[in-house]
Amino acid sequence: MSGKIEARLTELGIMLPPAPAPAANYVPYVWSGNLLFVSGQISQGSDGLIKGQLGGGMSVAEGAAAARACGLALLAQARAACGGDLDRVRRVVKLVGFVNSTTDFTDQPEVINGCSDLMVNVFGEAGRHARAAVSAPSLPRGVAVEIDAVFEVA
Repeated sequence: MSGKIEARLTELGIMLPPAPAPAANYVPYVWSGNLLFVSGQISQGSDGLIKGQLGGGMSVAEGAAAARACGLALLAQARAACGGDLDRVRRVVKLVGFVNSTTDFTDQPEVINGCSDLMVNVFGEAGRHARAAVSAPSLPRGVAVEIDAVFEVA
């Protein structure tokens, strides 16, 4: 489906991946009124899972790229939930980012900016959101980042 947001994605050179299927006993998203809650999306790219630990060999730039990959999956899930029409998204309400990091790593916000920046680039002011960026000693399947999201949808 074409629309303003799809045109923006094209302008940015972004092709969204297919919406990932759940890997366990949960659904990829849930609607509550006009809010769309998207389950946590783990960092993966065309070559598979993006694994690593920040502060343990993975750089902040690599972590931000992993967070951006999570953002692409979040957008793919939102597009699927909206019947292919991302123009229905009125606002990115909140992101919660988990960063696989060592106990002394403190740049979680800079890592999750990889996703936050993507949302603002795609949606403009409507992409500005509330957020949490927290550390975890490990994440599912050894991935570097996992992020979930809440969108307001028309």
